[in-house]
Amino acid sequence: MRIVSLIASGTEIVCALGRERVLVGRSHECDYPPSVSALPVCTRPRFDASGSSREIDEAVKSVLRRSMAVDVVGAAAGAPSKLADSMPPEMGAGDALSVYEVFTERLRELQPTHIVTQAQCDVCAVSLKDVERAVRELAGCNPEVISLQPNSLNDIWGDIGGVAAGLGVDEDGERLVASLRARMQGIKELAATIGRRPRVACIEWADPLMAAGNWTPELIEMAGGENLLGTAGEHSPAISFEDLAATDPDVIVIAPCGFPLARIREDVPVLAAHPGWKDLSAVRHNQVFLADGNQYFNRPGPRVVETVKILAEILHPDVFDFGHEGSAWERVVL
Repeated sequence: MRIVSLIASGTEIVCALGRERVLVGRSHECDYPPSVSALPVCTRPRFDASGSSREIDEAVKSVLRRSMAVDVVGAAAGAPSKLADSMPPEMGAGDALSVYEVFTERLRELQPTHIVTQAQCDVCAVSLKDVERAVRELAGCNPEVISLQPNSLNDIWGDIGGVAAGLGVDEDGERLVASLRARMQGIKELAATIGRRPRVACIEWADPLMAAGNWTPELIEMAGGENLLGTAGEHSPAISFEDLAATDPDVIVIAPCGFPLARIREDVPVLAAHPGWKDLSAVRHNQVFLADGNQYFNRPGPRVVETVKILAEILHPDVFDFGHEGSAWERVVL
């Protein structure tokens, strides 16, 4: 067995199932456990991830618009020559169909028997479409593609079971899910005894504003909070500052997709520049927090347990202390 994982949460699932020894390749985002950093990288983004949040958003949307145009024109009239002329010289028309590039030649060299990818979001990680396109170009290799689609907490459990089944270790998957659920249930039960449930707005992107959806609302509720914006099981919605202000949350958690704490700090002045920011209850009462979106909030894998712990520490610091403050989350000093 030879596994290539092209999504960070998938890599964590494979390792949690005890199969790290048969991982032979990873995506550019796969960095946990740290030992996987030695594996060959099989992907890269087609946009500059070092810009501001607004610049990253515009760059990704530009690639996606080009992708949609290429798909439409290509389906209707063959090779889209005008669009192809506008693409960067290093990209062919087929290459321009994705936010990420998959290194087909490297996959050919690695000869994987299994490839783990996702079908949940074309922006967050290499998509199923990317992998299917790459697999069609492989010669002498017909890997099984395991695709994750974590829209909710139950979907995360299902994805872990799906990876386990694909790798032939069903029972290991069942044990892992049971252990994770039991640990989270203990936090939920203790949080339910506190009585006080702070009203929480979780921000998944700062500029333009997006609220956290998918599994995050469930985690907020589990940690003893009341979720205000995104809806459980649905994609993260775009919001206006007026939407945020209308909820006037007790607590604001800023956890942008893919950003570590150091990078998130750069977005605080962007948010604080909104007229009315200082009038928000969370701001006035020093209840604005940064949380590691890259390692925790946006990784639907085994460490979803740690995300619940982070939220529990933020919302009920007098009850919960798992030691994550300073490394996984911090209070914004305003």
